Formats: sequence, C-alpha cells, structure tokens
Amino acid sequence: MTEQELQAYIQAITPADREAMDAAEKRQAELAKPPGSLGELETISIRLAGITGQVCPAMDKCRVAVFAADNGVVDEGVSCAPRSVTRQQAVNMTRHVTGMSSLAACFGDQVAVVDVGMEQNPHCDAILDRHIRRTTGNIAREDAMTRQQALDALAAGMEQAALARRDGVTALGIGEMGIGNTTTSAAVLAVLTGADIDTVTGRGGGLTDEGFARKKAVLRRAVTRRAIDRRDVLDMLTAVGGLDLAAMTGAFLGCAHERIPAAADGFISVAAALCAVRLCPAAADYIFLSHDSYEPGYRMAARELGMTPCLHLGMRLGEGSGCPLLFRVLEGACGVMRGMATFAEAAIQDDYLEEIRAVDAFTVEGA
Repeated sequence: MTEQELQAYIQAITPADREAMDAAEKRQAELAKPPGSLGELETISIRLAGITGQVCPAMDKCRVAVFAADNGVVDEGVSCAPRSVTRQQAVNMTRHVTGMSSLAACFGDQVAVVDVGMEQNPHCDAILDRHIRRTTGNIAREDAMTRQQALDALAAGMEQAALARRDGVTALGIGEMGIGNTTTSAAVLAVLTGADIDTVTGRGGGLTDEGFARKKAVLRRAVTRRAIDRRDVLDMLTAVGGLDLAAMTGAFLGCAHERIPAAADGFISVAAALCAVRLCPAAADYIFLSHDSYEPGYRMAARELGMTPCLHLGMRLGEGSGCPLLFRVLEGACGVMRGMATFAEAAIQDDYLEEIRAVDAFTVEGA
C-alpha cells in the first residue's frame, strides 16, 4: 500500500447511516417496555443499525482476527515473558486452547491468526502468513519499522476486514499476540496524547517493582529518542509502534470501510482503535469497547475515544479475549430488536406512558 492509496481508502469511509439509526430509535420507542429500560442495549442496537443500514440486523457470524508480532524492545527487559511465547501462543490459538480462542470456541466464533512479524517461523498452516519483518526494532534505540512497513501492516489489517465482509462475518474482534506490546502501546499513547509515561504505563503481564521502573525508563528513552510528529500516525507507528498494533489499526479502519462492527479488546486493541480514529474520525462510529482493563493507558485511550466499555469483569489477558463476550451483548441487542413485540403487536395501550416520556421519571437522586 502507498500513502496515496491509504488516503483514498480513508476518504471512502463514511459515518454511520443516520437514517437507519433514526428508524431504529423509533422502533425502540415502540417496543413494549418502559422507555430506556434496556439501557445500553438500546444504544447498541441503534448504533448497529447505523453501521449495517438495517433496523434489525443479525449478529450470527462473529470472528476474532489476531495479529501476531514480536517487539524488539523486549531486549530491554520490559516483559517477564520470553519472546518465544508469541509464537507458541499464536499456534495455540489455532488449536483453541488459549483464553481467547477457548472462549471463541465455546460460543462458535471463528478465529483468524495472522503473522505480521513474529521472530520465529510458526510452521503452522492455520496461521496466515503476512510476515513483514522478523520482529520490530528496539524502540529505545531505533525506529520500530520503516514507514513502508507500517503501511504494509495497515494493509494486512484491512485485508482481514475485507475477508470478513467476503465471508459474511457480522462482527469482527480485533486481537493481538506479541510479548512486549504493552510497552509499544504505552509509547504510542504517550505520543498521541502528550501524556506523561507514568500515566499510561502499567505492568502488562506482570512485573516486579524493579522491572516496572525499568519499563518506564525504557519508555522515556523511546519517546524522546527522536522528534516524532504526533499529528502523523504513520510517523508515530514507525518510531515507537508495533507491527501487531499497526495491523490492528488497519483492521479498525477496514471494519469502517466494510461497514462491519469492530470489537476492541484491552489496552493494545484500544490504542490501535485510537490510532485508527486519529487517521479517520468516522471510524469511531464502528468501534465497540468490550471490557475495562487494569492497564492505566486503557482508560486514557477510552476517554480519548469518548467511549466506555460494555463489560467490567476484571480481565487483563489481551489476545482479543473480551471480543467473544462482547459479541453476545451485540447479539442480545439485535435479538431484542428482532424478537420483542411493539405495544401494538402486544395489544397493550401505551398512552399511560405519555406523562413519563415527557420527563425523567426514572432517575433517583443520590442513587
């Protein structure tokens, strides 16, 4: 992909369908229930109508796309896990024995694993080979990748959205596998927002106090090693990003381009979502946050996106593990729109609601 092709791709992305959203909102008002009583499910159903152009869409074929890559910054001792875990867990995902893939299997969701930059050859036919380079550069000492490699990673993510559209997938989760990627994500978020390293950095998969201090020191070196144009997402990905994160950014853009609901997972996924929205603000209409995360950078990224997660389960695994759970919420929102009777269909006179529809008749002060 060239930069000109990227710009053309972004320009083809349009906001959610307002007419379909208005029609869905009208149907919600007609369903036989107190106004707003299904809470966020109502908001989600209206958003899904805007994405799909259908008032009552189906969410019956869901997939998680996982982008696997290694990160050279691991050489600085920022992770408790060895780099070899990236390859092994990528392979294990195809066997449905990791946290994310076992959840996906439980619900009948598909999993697609894409190698965009693992250090070791996975020797696994079930992993799609979109290998760009053998791990990234160590961002504390050099750029993570070239600008063209960042573009290639974006294209790999976009391809997954196109394949999802081709295969009739109704919602796509965006996951990752890459030891050290909470470090690259923290660096990206610090550059994007101008935030201090202390406010965006967590302990990832687990670090001692000494390891945590080292991680923050490495990040400070990474974001000050050279001048980075925070208005230029490609420059930022080139300097301090990861191939997995760049591919995920492309996948979020791709979902917007293909008009497919995109499920974000944890910190790395939400950082990629923010990159996508900085490249194309309209992409925000297509993104749903699955679960809250312990990583402090997650909440900052969510605030920057103006979004809140649907689930609060204390999860911090990554991989895309929140996506199969979010899919069930999306299914439920659609199921209500398709299956619930309107007042007229239920033979219920709704004139008793006229008075409370005109005011906030449900909020209790101090509750």
